[in-house]
Amino acid sequence: MNRKKLMTALKVVVSIALVYFIFTKINLQEIGAVLKRADPTYLVLALLLFTVSKIISAVRVNLYFHRIGIPLTQTANLKLAFLGMFYNLFFPGGIGGDAYKGYLLKKNFDIKTKRVVSVLVLDRLSGLLLLFIYACILALLLKNDTLTPFNWLFVTAIVLSVTVFWFLNKKFFPYVLPIFWKSFGFSALVQLAQLVSVMMILKALGIAATTWAYLFIFLISSIVAVLPMTIGGIGSREVTFFYGASLLMLDENTSVTISMIFFLMTALVSLFGVYFHFKKIALKVVEPA
Repeated sequence: MNRKKLMTALKVVVSIALVYFIFTKINLQEIGAVLKRADPTYLVLALLLFTVSKIISAVRVNLYFHRIGIPLTQTANLKLAFLGMFYNLFFPGGIGGDAYKGYLLKKNFDIKTKRVVSVLVLDRLSGLLLLFIYACILALLLKNDTLTPFNWLFVTAIVLSVTVFWFLNKKFFPYVLPIFWKSFGFSALVQLAQLVSVMMILKALGIAATTWAYLFIFLISSIVAVLPMTIGGIGSREVTFFYGASLLMLDENTSVTISMIFFLMTALVSLFGVYFHFKKIALKVVEPA
């Protein structure tokens, strides 16, 4: 078994183990009761906002593509984004979404592989940076007895993380530095749309209080889900929601329900990519003015 297959197998095992662990800790009947009470109108709004976040995310990565000489149209880029989501979630043992996008771009454009990989990584890091910043902001808003003594650290971390990321761009990727703040702004919009999406899930479940706490857990779970330990964040997100709820004295069953709904939305939107799996994407470019 080669290294790639071994890593995939390990991720599958970890995901299954974490999901099993969570199911031994929660009350499935109570989760079912919570879901039955959910308002479908707010769930549809949550789904639409999540979809909007993915569209904005596609616009952000296209900024990077244009900087390295790949002037994709927004339509072609969006199709590529949905295909990447589909591959990431439904073909974990095969070629990853980002890897396949990189392959297609390298095949169709005369561009260095290193630059394609670099901008795809920078795009991911830009999103991760905003997750971290929003998490620090919500930590300040929570006024939690455990977190309050570290308020100075959260403020420092926000300033330091932005500064370090800017200098990394300047030193190692100067060709994308002109779009640093623009991509930063798009990343802020992406994560904001997802936060509002989760707020709609909370509204659907009838949760009016402790909103900041649930949003804080969601951001931490999103950061954990990025770590390459599981398949598509399955299991790791739910465990984070469970223990986050426990630490912040929230209902664990409701917390895991929020995580499950968010994953189902992700899977549903990712399914759009199945169409582009069977239909070849024409990588059209913006015509010069």
